[in-house]
Amino acid sequence: MPIARTEPGVEIHYEINDYTDPWTQPEAVLMMHGNLECSASWYAWVPVLARHFKVIRPDMRGYGQSKPAVPADYPWTIDLPIDDFIKLMDQLGIQKFHLIAAKIGGFIARRFAARFPDRVLTLTLLGTPPPIYDTAARVESLTKDISENGIEPWARRTMAGRLGKDFPPEGTEWWIKMMGRTPVSSQLCFVRNIPKEDITPDLPRIKCPTLVITTEGSGLGSVEVMRKWQQMIPNSRLLVLPGDSYHVAASDAERCARETLKFIQSTRASAKA
Repeated sequence: MPIARTEPGVEIHYEINDYTDPWTQPEAVLMMHGNLECSASWYAWVPVLARHFKVIRPDMRGYGQSKPAVPADYPWTIDLPIDDFIKLMDQLGIQKFHLIAAKIGGFIARRFAARFPDRVLTLTLLGTPPPIYDTAARVESLTKDISENGIEPWARRTMAGRLGKDFPPEGTEWWIKMMGRTPVSSQLCFVRNIPKEDITPDLPRIKCPTLVITTEGSGLGSVEVMRKWQQMIPNSRLLVLPGDSYHVAASDAERCARETLKFIQSTRASAKA
């Protein structure tokens, strides 16, 4: 099992998928999953991207097969996973890479691209919240609910908005079970710390070409709300897909993967022109 040790006692699990021609030197893609998820959440993207890129899919600290779980009282910030993943890419000997991120992964990825403009080639953000993640009013109730009942019941109650009305029931059940395996302490830590974050100042500092994908009926914000912060990122574009899910990377995985591939290829073509 591939593991990167990013600091004493911390193991970041990752998967690499590379089906490019063996005589080529493909560019790398780093994929950042959302809250309560893991590297497996990108399963539908791998067939589309791995023929063209070296695809790296890590589990964030405290999620998936990364160890250990994050203590509930840990002073987590969004810079923590960024530091972990930079160390991972350093250990893999990868200097530059494309960054693809979904949900809260996209929140973190905007700071990532702003902090490391010389390393991130392109940025794709899928179903990601606005730059101020204002959940402070719900921290107490969420903490109580998760502490008393666990994660799976909460995931089950909220999955309809996440995946939309057209997602197959069997698929919905798979996502519920996958998210429900997240350690409770890791989620409590996240819930308590994420309301403190505001990445608005990072947006103008993102220098790479950026693609933002949302849906017409996303519960994370209207198209107008998404466009308002997207336009704060230089050299960015917004793609709006039909539907009512907010986790568009899951509900429309193949379409999003192909749009992302086309976007990356177009930026490379423009750079060569």
